[in-house]
Amino acid sequence: MDDQNRSVRGFMGDAEFVRKTLIVLGIGVLALLLWKLSDVLLLAFGSVLVALLLHAASDALVHYLKVPERWSLTVAALVIFAVFLAIIALFGTQVRSQFSNVVEQLPLAIDNFAKQLGLGAVSDDLSEIMSNAPVGGMAARLAGIGGAILNGLADFALVVLAGLYIAAAPRLYKQGFVKLFPMRHHARVESSLEASGQALKLWLTAQLIAMSCVAILSTIAFWLIGLPSAIALGLIAGLADFIPFLGPILGALPAVLIAFGVSGETALWTVLAVIAIQQVEGNIIFPLVARSVISIPPALALFAILIGSALFGAFGLIFGFPLAVVAYVLVKKLYVRETLGEHTEVPGESGSDPKKEASP
Repeated sequence: MDDQNRSVRGFMGDAEFVRKTLIVLGIGVLALLLWKLSDVLLLAFGSVLVALLLHAASDALVHYLKVPERWSLTVAALVIFAVFLAIIALFGTQVRSQFSNVVEQLPLAIDNFAKQLGLGAVSDDLSEIMSNAPVGGMAARLAGIGGAILNGLADFALVVLAGLYIAAAPRLYKQGFVKLFPMRHHARVESSLEASGQALKLWLTAQLIAMSCVAILSTIAFWLIGLPSAIALGLIAGLADFIPFLGPILGALPAVLIAFGVSGETALWTVLAVIAIQQVEGNIIFPLVARSVISIPPALALFAILIGSALFGAFGLIFGFPLAVVAYVLVKKLYVRETLGEHTEVPGESGSDPKKEASP
């Protein structure tokens, strides 16, 4: 009888070991699959941002223009599309020519900047390297650049289209995600998604307003300074401002380099203009439009952007900060409040009592 009990316990122990081994293997396979699909998941996150932008626009139409709620999303999408087409129609040709002008002037500007540093003509070295390169290698590089541009356009179209689908039926996708978790966690997961979505919507709205202000102020400043292609340089500065901390530096580089090609005085005025615009944005514009937006400690946000860039490349650099917003909300809500039981305000929540949601 004792032998039989020992054999039963041994079999159950082996079965438990096999079960745990399979769980560990499954987690490992799932982690590997998620890593392989990281680019697709980041594109999906971009689609969520597009959907949140559309809903923010529709909420504004309902609140300020009294558009019926059932038509607000459609009207918002049409208005954004119409504005986009109007910008292309009014400024498309001019901006395209100015962008071409920027591309043509950048090598000369880099040369002038390098000569001032005593490095000589950098473009001559690049031309020599390119001329000595095999023709097949040149063709492959050009094909690679063209392919990257096409892939970028295709990804952008995919993100916008998927964002439209998500915005049209957000509850369908939210409920589908919630049902991936055990039923006892459904309420917690759903409230976490709502808080994260609201925090992202607030941040995205404030960021787009700040980007528009930076683009307008930069265009005016560059035009007053006398830089060529002021509109294109202003748009570059505004678009790059989507990436906090690093974006303003990257967006200002083309203007500063071209300014060095004009004169040292022009370069000095350009640098001062860029610094002044960033001070106005950081201390006046963004605080006014982002009073209720999530406030992440600057060092933490900077490292989040750098980590996203190191792990996921360009997508990680672009989406590093909004991903940090989501992570910040989830950590404060699910860990600090509900696991540790600490009282803390969770950005993006509305009409909730933190004490009621804290774990007993």
